[in-house]
Amino acid sequence: MGSKLKLARNGNQSRRLRLVMLLVGCFLVTMTYLVASKPQGLVRSSFGFRTSMRTPLSGDDVLNGYENGRHSTASGGKDPQISQASAESNDEKEKSIQGEKNASVVDSTSQEVARTHELTEGGEQIQTLERKSSCDLSDERVDICELYGDIRIPGNSSSVLFMESSNNTEHKEAWRVHPYPRKGDETCLREVRELTIRATSEAPRCTVHHNVTAIVFSVSGYTGNLFHDFSDLLVPLFVTARQFDGEVQFVVTDFRRWWINKYRLVLQRLSKYPVMDFDGDEEVHCFKQVIVGLRAHQEFQIDPARAPNGYTLIDFTRFIRSTYSLQRETVNNIEDLAARKPRLLIIARKRTRAFTNIGEIVAMAEGLGYEVVVDEANVSSDMAQFARTVNSCDVMMGVHGAGLTNLVFLPLNATIIQIVPWGGLEWMSMLDFGYPAMAMGLKYLQHSITIEESTLTEQYPRDHRVFTDPMSFHGSEFKVVRSTFMKTQNVKLDVNRFKGVLWAALENMIQ
Repeated sequence: MGSKLKLARNGNQSRRLRLVMLLVGCFLVTMTYLVASKPQGLVRSSFGFRTSMRTPLSGDDVLNGYENGRHSTASGGKDPQISQASAESNDEKEKSIQGEKNASVVDSTSQEVARTHELTEGGEQIQTLERKSSCDLSDERVDICELYGDIRIPGNSSSVLFMESSNNTEHKEAWRVHPYPRKGDETCLREVRELTIRATSEAPRCTVHHNVTAIVFSVSGYTGNLFHDFSDLLVPLFVTARQFDGEVQFVVTDFRRWWINKYRLVLQRLSKYPVMDFDGDEEVHCFKQVIVGLRAHQEFQIDPARAPNGYTLIDFTRFIRSTYSLQRETVNNIEDLAARKPRLLIIARKRTRAFTNIGEIVAMAEGLGYEVVVDEANVSSDMAQFARTVNSCDVMMGVHGAGLTNLVFLPLNATIIQIVPWGGLEWMSMLDFGYPAMAMGLKYLQHSITIEESTLTEQYPRDHRVFTDPMSFHGSEFKVVRSTFMKTQNVKLDVNRFKGVLWAALENMIQ
């Protein structure tokens, strides 16, 4: 009986052993299948980790040189800043990292700050640029847009395209801007091409890929007037572009070759790359960052609180003196005058607001000990040559007008004298040149003429409101002020009355 029980137990154990072996075999077969066919699913479900896999290269990426992380240059390497490439796999790369545990993911909307996603795969970082597009339309002087991501600029068009995923149907913004800082001036902007900045999921394929920031602006408007060349374009361009230390591409609409040539030295100092003609180009240029418009503050001014790196007008004039290789950084003290005479530059306008007694003015100044230079730059003038003339002077004087813009070439502590024509133009004179001059580190003197010194007495009777109430004209449109007091008035300076102003300029040098 005992032997039978023993045999029964042995039989049961043998069956259980075979059952266990069968179960183990099934488990091993299942695990082998999972490991071979779906390793990510096994890791995620079994251990709670997430993997980050590279997005496979698209056919376009391989053809355009992204294979193995390299860029190809179809242009034969002529420009190290440009490489032929397509950015069409960006959306796929973004999708591949959504929801990853160790990524800082933010919904990509039009108002977000651009940020980098960092994932780790085998100790290697994979980065994807968050998209951002925003336009500031609140500034009273300029509308400016900043775009990050996949931005495409088709040449010979009026569009700047901000690429978004085809799945994003909620944020298809569009902005229309004039990339010239005279917002609200309809007369000026009538000549400026309006550009459309819009989000889209469909755009022409990139033919040229750039690795630097693009700045898009117009050189139309009031260009050709020296004051507006600086106030509207060169100062704002300095504020916008200087921070990039030359690694920036200028994309110019309303292209004017003569203007580009005139300020070639300034443009070459701000950008290492040839200026691109937006209107005359046939390529589709692709950038990772684009700024449409220029940062402009007050008239002929820089607000350090709003400027990148806290730039000031002193920084700008130092940049200009360096660009034109000007020798004098500052006016020397009185001891320097023992070996030479103080040098006075008279900006002599040829048409309106001209001096009618320039000979008397020169004779009086020379009698005070000045060496006098009489000159005025015009559109065709050699900027570099005239800049050297201005920089050699200690004092510069002239009637309110664009010619006074040459003060940007003066050395620090030089004196600028602005003669204000009749007509209540003191506020305008201070705004255009007075405040900027002081912000440039110059000594500023302002001299308003009397009725007797104005040629308006030859056009109007003395009891006319031009003389009795000139400020009444300022309630009208500016063109009324301009036509009345600026276009038809010349100045016969009272040299005896003005002598004290030139003495004050000499005292500035002594101090």
